[in-house]
Amino acid sequence: MLESVRGSRFMNIFRYDLYDNTLKRFIDIVGSLVLLVLFSPICLILAFAIKMDSEGPVFADTPERVGRHGKLFKMYKFRSMVVNAHQMLRKDPKMRLLYEQYKKNSYKLKEDPRVTSLGKMIRKHSLDEIPQLLNVLCGDMSLVGPRAYYPDELVNQQKKYPKTRDLVKKVLSIRPGITGYWQVSGRSEVNFDKRIAMDADYVNHRSLWYDVKILLKTPFAMITGKGAV
Repeated sequence: MLESVRGSRFMNIFRYDLYDNTLKRFIDIVGSLVLLVLFSPICLILAFAIKMDSEGPVFADTPERVGRHGKLFKMYKFRSMVVNAHQMLRKDPKMRLLYEQYKKNSYKLKEDPRVTSLGKMIRKHSLDEIPQLLNVLCGDMSLVGPRAYYPDELVNQQKKYPKTRDLVKKVLSIRPGITGYWQVSGRSEVNFDKRIAMDADYVNHRSLWYDVKILLKTPFAMITGKGAV
């Protein structure tokens, strides 16, 4: 009986690894190349608009994120905030209360003074995430997968929700995604404990058809901007 259970677990791990490293990876490479070509005019317009809207680089200067097996990587995003926004929130004494609210709300702020005028629009419609297609090509991310979390976010949120630790381990077993189950099912409106549970559920049930369904729902989520902050 025990050997049967172990054999079943091995086959499931083998099946998922085969999917992640072959078919899913092939779709990621082809899909990201096609989308980069399709979005290239929008990227050029956004880059020009960002430079005109506020001082600073086109890409966000955010810290590294936690990827597959805990590996840190630099995520590419169009800048939607003022320069040095990440450190400003954590280090500026004037933003201490805002930072506490940020952590309390599972690392999301509905009213964030760091966001630029243009940034409000591109964040609402997830246009700032288009450069993550480069991360997909590099192999750090996938088109579909769990959220890519900040290291301090994972540490603090697991202290707040200690029962999520096993779920976090499961989520970090695969590549994070540009879009995912919770992003098209409520996005920023869900707290960390529910979000990580949704991410873990995706990990347990990921398949070609599941990924296709999420990808088909993504354009509607981008257009409506539901739950985005």
